[in-house]
Amino acid sequence: MSELSFEQMLDESFKTIHNGEVVEGTVIDVKPDEIILNIGYKADGIITKNEYSNDSSLDLTTVVSAGDTMTVKVLKVNDGEGQVLLTYKRLAAEKSNERLKEAFENKEVLKATVTQILGGGLCAEVEGVRVFIPASLVSDSYEKDLSKYDGQEIEFVISEFNPRRNRVIGDRRQLLVAERAEKQKELFARLQIGDTIEGIVKNVTDFGAFVDLGGVDGLLHISEMSWGRVENPKKVFKVGDSLKVLVKDINDTKVALSLKFPETNPWAHAAEDFAVGSVITGKVARMTDFGAFVELAPGVDALLHVSQISRAHVEKPSDVLAIEQEITAKIVDLNESEKKISLSMKAIEMAESAEDEE
Repeated sequence: MSELSFEQMLDESFKTIHNGEVVEGTVIDVKPDEIILNIGYKADGIITKNEYSNDSSLDLTTVVSAGDTMTVKVLKVNDGEGQVLLTYKRLAAEKSNERLKEAFENKEVLKATVTQILGGGLCAEVEGVRVFIPASLVSDSYEKDLSKYDGQEIEFVISEFNPRRNRVIGDRRQLLVAERAEKQKELFARLQIGDTIEGIVKNVTDFGAFVDLGGVDGLLHISEMSWGRVENPKKVFKVGDSLKVLVKDINDTKVALSLKFPETNPWAHAAEDFAVGSVITGKVARMTDFGAFVELAPGVDALLHVSQISRAHVEKPSDVLAIEQEITAKIVDLNESEKKISLSMKAIEMAESAEDEE
């Protein structure tokens, strides 16, 4: 039996490795763009900067030191120069993909920081893998400006996982929808007509305002914003305003709200406040051909008929009156049940004339 040469014995003392194998090594030298490892093979292993990170500006000496232990993957046993080419980046990506695959299959809720805002959505990074969250899946309502999410930590689930196409899609919307449904269930279990509840103005339109009651949006219609008239809700409320509102009606999942609290009803003491025969001051709110409506208090309008404006003949109210003009008139009729009040300026003129004659 022939004896083995020293070279053969030396080769046999080293382990055998193959392309694609995961090995562990010890860093023996670090350069700004290269890491050299002892992997127990007859040749040292090399990790180039490109195989360590996607950051081209990274200085490897700032992240790795001699003596560090690293787990890496073999790309080529012989790179043409007798060295073993290794990768740290790809092995980390494979581990991350396995992690995301598991999260995708288990519908696990992940938490990550938004690293980039794109025109079509957000980007977050989970263990080195980029997850894209389309704008339509960012929130349970339309959001035109996504910049507020920049650098924010958010929760989401993986709704699509295709690492071969480098396509990993996150979904935050379904979490918010589920959370909102749970809040709705809790709120409707205790909410009753006549309750007073606090909410935040979520949106303002020409016909009213939508108020978030804590998982349920209630509609505060323009007609319920005040006992008086509101011409434009956008001049009265803005998004983010805090309101204490009255639950006027509940119809399935629809909630009608009001700011017309019974204790502030201006008609509650109409008999005393607007007694027949009393003289009162008000502002002309609007006019028609047959008369002018005068606001005596928020929510209380009285009719000044064209025949009661003056002792002299008046063709139409706009000939002698103007909107917002303050006038003094006598209350000549009060109908509480129909919420109607009649005024007369003519009666004051006649009374003054009679006094003059006397």
